[in-house]
Amino acid sequence: MSQAISRGRVGEIDFFRGIALILMIFFHIIWNLNEFYNFPVEYSTGIVFIIGKAAAYLFIIITAISCSFSKNNRKRGMKILAVAMGITLATYIYDPQVFIAFGILHFLGVSVLLYPVYKKLNNSLLLLTGTIMILAGQAILTIPMAHDYLLFIGFISPSYYALDYYPLLPYSGLFLYGIFLARILYPEKRSLFKTNLDNNPVSMIGKKTLIVYLLHQPVILAVLYILNQPGGRFFWLVFG
Repeated sequence: MSQAISRGRVGEIDFFRGIALILMIFFHIIWNLNEFYNFPVEYSTGIVFIIGKAAAYLFIIITAISCSFSKNNRKRGMKILAVAMGITLATYIYDPQVFIAFGILHFLGVSVLLYPVYKKLNNSLLLLTGTIMILAGQAILTIPMAHDYLLFIGFISPSYYALDYYPLLPYSGLFLYGIFLARILYPEKRSLFKTNLDNNPVSMIGKKTLIVYLLHQPVILAVLYILNQPGGRFFWLVFG
């Protein structure tokens, strides 16, 4: 028998959200090492790139699934957007040329707010619309743009670059797939696993996604800074 939901949560959702966080943290460690300390590991291609994308895709799908369990998606969406705008401000202060105008959190916040619209689609339309969104997102990359005013949709100029960028197209298609999966996997809103996945370190961080997201970069940078001091030279002798 599957487990009933406890306090409105499904253990595996937090667990896989925690997995996504771990993958994201790993990617950002490599990114920071490469950008700030010339660590010779490529992150724009290869396995590190795949890990970074896997983290983002997991976040999108899990967030979509979570919408079917939430009692207040409007509040969730606004909370995510508030954090996203804080990141926009912080990255603009850091570097106005590459600041995050519409990153993964901006996308997730808007998508959660749009969930009441998406949930009106039946399963066939979810899959069809999601596929069209993904294909449209690929197609608009070929459309030359002289400005970036519509970057939130996916229309950007050839020179646009940001530290994080997840426009509505094509990624809304993945979000719709997540809604479809929620209907298929959780029609009774019950856990799929007999084993309790609540009480483990991975699930615990999965329950604190926004807090971990906000704190992980400053913590990584602080640790790398300390390791780069004379007392931490052993690290660079081994890994540098």
